[in-house]
Amino acid sequence: MSRAVDFANRRKTSNVKSNPNNHSHEILQRAGAMLSETTLKRIEESGVNQNSFVDLALDSGDIDDEDKFAESLGKEVGLKWTTELEPDSAAAGRLKRICPARIAVRHRVAPLRIHPTEDNEAAIKRIDVALYDPFQFQDRQAVLKAVDCPVRWVMTSRRRLLAALQKFYGVGADTFEELLQTREADDDSLDLKEEVNVLDEDDPEASVVKFVNQIIKEALMQRATDIHVEPLANNLRIRYRVDGVLRSAPVPENIKDLQASVITRLKVMARLDIAEKRLPQDGRVQLQLEGQSIDVRVATIPTVEGESISLRLLGQENFTLDRLQMAPHVRTDIDDLLEKPNGIILVTGPTGCGKSTTLYCFLSVLNKEERRIVTIEDPVENKLDGLVQIAVKPEINLTFASGLRSILRGDPNVIMVGEIRDLETAEIAIRAALTGHLVLSTLHTNDSIGGITRLIDMGLEPFLVSSSVRAFMAQRLVRRLCVSCREPASFDSDYLHSIGVPEGNWDQIHGASDVGCQQCGHTGYHGRLAIYEVCMVTPELQDLVARKCSRQEIAQQAVQDGFKTMRQYGFQKALEGETTIQEVLSATDVTEVSS
Repeated sequence: MSRAVDFANRRKTSNVKSNPNNHSHEILQRAGAMLSETTLKRIEESGVNQNSFVDLALDSGDIDDEDKFAESLGKEVGLKWTTELEPDSAAAGRLKRICPARIAVRHRVAPLRIHPTEDNEAAIKRIDVALYDPFQFQDRQAVLKAVDCPVRWVMTSRRRLLAALQKFYGVGADTFEELLQTREADDDSLDLKEEVNVLDEDDPEASVVKFVNQIIKEALMQRATDIHVEPLANNLRIRYRVDGVLRSAPVPENIKDLQASVITRLKVMARLDIAEKRLPQDGRVQLQLEGQSIDVRVATIPTVEGESISLRLLGQENFTLDRLQMAPHVRTDIDDLLEKPNGIILVTGPTGCGKSTTLYCFLSVLNKEERRIVTIEDPVENKLDGLVQIAVKPEINLTFASGLRSILRGDPNVIMVGEIRDLETAEIAIRAALTGHLVLSTLHTNDSIGGITRLIDMGLEPFLVSSSVRAFMAQRLVRRLCVSCREPASFDSDYLHSIGVPEGNWDQIHGASDVGCQQCGHTGYHGRLAIYEVCMVTPELQDLVARKCSRQEIAQQAVQDGFKTMRQYGFQKALEGETTIQEVLSATDVTEVSS
């Protein structure tokens, strides 16, 4: 068996990632490419951007003879060179069924010929497939899975491969990008920007593609924030998270039989390694639905029943303070804080409570031409014009701490740190605040006052916390009542007194309808709203923190300074008919400090 066939058929045991070639420029140099310093730098960075360094070299203009370069590159990696790319006419129809146009164009390969077994002309021993970029391993794995038979890879040049695809599949274009566009299908206005869908009617995989697209479209129409694809022992469960609550999606009876195909389809869309099923992976997909751009974060988790996949749906949102609909007393505090030239503003709460959205809204206010704003996030959930945004990459030692050090050397006015997780990051953030920077960040604590003790527990000196932090803010999300079907609710006055609901407007308290309406999907709720508490670090509070006073003393001082808890904030929203008493009680802690 040749080196090429042996390498290609090790897809199940191969641990090669999408761009493992740390010395790509050396391989190209040995292949005869005299590359400029600019091109070499772009190639070295291609591992981060997942770009083909062969395409980068070809597009650089540094290569005079493309055929000679491709032939030499083939020798370097052990692939046979060929210029004979016209398939046998007798096998053309069969080759198109084995490797349809959507596979060949998407993964930039061309099927050439079928080699039958010695004892059966109809049985396939292997097929020859031409490529021009031997280092796109994910594409090769996808082709191996699609054709489902042994493949012998052969090397050709990019221009020859493009011409062969044009002739064989009957489409015309000058570049692969144009070729992909000509094959793009309008699938009910759902367009995968990074994964072109070509739905061939005679392709058995088309039903799976359509099913996955329909799942995503239904989730978006239901206002879902997440989709969970969860393998069970005898079923494949698909659930949407709508208004913070999971709902099961209807699935076909034979969905378990399609589990592998559905999982593979989602991984291909997110450009993940379809052969790697033992380790978690992360990826992204860009979608267009009815003119709206949707960014989808994809995460896989290996389970005993197979891979579970979660999709976080992120729309291109408009971030303003008005969208947060803060109560007047909270809005006043926030406006004052955002006018500060330095210090730290910390937003606390558990995962999924809307902290990132709140920070983006703060940044939209601060985003002025005279300010330089730099963020470091894990990951960058939304891209905002005017901001310099950095994504954490622990695998290359780009952590919050190391990134924050570099940011400080870049002359920022405002810094946003996605999360303070450790003492090192906290110390750098405090140093930034004490040297004239406004720092925004998050902490995982149950309430705002808990943020003070959390920082001290990390190992920070209390006097540094008291002198650098301007405010601790906590928040939760509660479901918003559907205005079309909400119903008046009555409670015993003693009960309302016992849980701390303030006097007044008790007749305005509403509840969710048991049957709901079409607008809210018969749930009684439509959307979510945030409830907040803001603990301003006043001079009196600074003194208590610096003297290492107890949490109870700090809490009592905060109340004297006008502090109101999330539960009090939520009860006010319930009195205004925006949410329910039950939602507020379920989202807030009964042990919270009260006035």
